[in-house]
Amino acid sequence: MAAAIDAAFDHVLAVPDDARSRLYEAMRHAAIGGGKRLRPLLVEATCDLFHIARDSALRVGLAVECIHVYSLIHDDLPAMDDDDLRRGKPTVHKAFDEATAILAGDCLHDIAFEILSDEATHADPFVRIELVRALALASGPAGMAGGQMMDLEAGRFGFDLPTVTRLQQLKTGALIGFCVEAGAILARVPPEGRIGLRGYARDIGLAFQIADDLLDVEGDADLAGKALGKDAEAGKETFVSLLGVERAREQSRLLVDQAKAHLHGAGAEADLLRAIADYIVERDR
Repeated sequence: MAAAIDAAFDHVLAVPDDARSRLYEAMRHAAIGGGKRLRPLLVEATCDLFHIARDSALRVGLAVECIHVYSLIHDDLPAMDDDDLRRGKPTVHKAFDEATAILAGDCLHDIAFEILSDEATHADPFVRIELVRALALASGPAGMAGGQMMDLEAGRFGFDLPTVTRLQQLKTGALIGFCVEAGAILARVPPEGRIGLRGYARDIGLAFQIADDLLDVEGDADLAGKALGKDAEAGKETFVSLLGVERAREQSRLLVDQAKAHLHGAGAEADLLRAIADYIVERDR
């Protein structure tokens, strides 16, 4: 999946021979190479459940990765997290400049919805508009961006465990939820038929963030490709600071077991989803 996403970005972000070339180079710098590509892989895994064509799965995976990369570009800006490294490379505002970084993020956001609204993603316009709406909800104030706003406020307030959980369900979990539900949307499965997938997404989203918090405390910055320990420096509460290392690790494993239990009605076609759940807590970056 990672190679396919890189190839798709290479095509979509072909550099034009005009004054926009620097913008495209900035988008390519952020989007091509590196990263776990977890979100497109989740799209592929849920599409496998419903026997969705690979081209459709790839296009939806590319759209969600556009949103993810845009969010990383903006999160790294001096006005947000002020990071110098991302995926082992200089952040976009360091490699280029702040104005170009802002535009690169804006454009990747727009490209995501351009991809989803194209007939090549799905022949049914009602499916396409549901995909557009679901991704907009997952990435806006009721999802990822709202969670990022809570994160910016976290240093000013002493967040308790329910608040940190809510923050991460928005900032990280909402986009993961879209990825897991996308296959069902493509297959025209009604909302009441997606309850198990939503439970799986909720649990792996929290497990993913707990694993991230553990890596922030115990991980290797060279493997991570970014600075670690910044939440503690900023005085932000995390799952690890609130639960402790061992209890946080136990909770992440419990969440993974719960996530896989939501797939009890599925057979071998859900094996990739099960493997992703295990990978989330076993990864080293």
